[in-house]
Amino acid sequence: MAISTDSNPGSSPCTSLLLMLNMACTLFRFTPEEALAGVTRNAAAALGLKDRGVLAAGLRADFVLWDLQSPAELSYALGSNRRLQTVFKGQVV
Repeated sequence: MAISTDSNPGSSPCTSLLLMLNMACTLFRFTPEEALAGVTRNAAAALGLKDRGVLAAGLRADFVLWDLQSPAELSYALGSNRRLQTVFKGQVV
């Protein structure tokens, strides 16, 4: 299952991927690990993007470094964003 924001101003104006993680866990009973897979590898697979979705040699390096102890923290605190660093196409943003 892929999880995303859609970010459509007509029917889904939400842009918070962290909120989507929370909703996947609280409304649809995903585990935090299942929700994280839904916004990474499953989302890339749903879009046919074979060069991303996991961290592996030879793939595009797009990821966020978080200040967390466990994946559950990503979906727990609404309005919280403990992002430390973003890497896009292998470059720190």
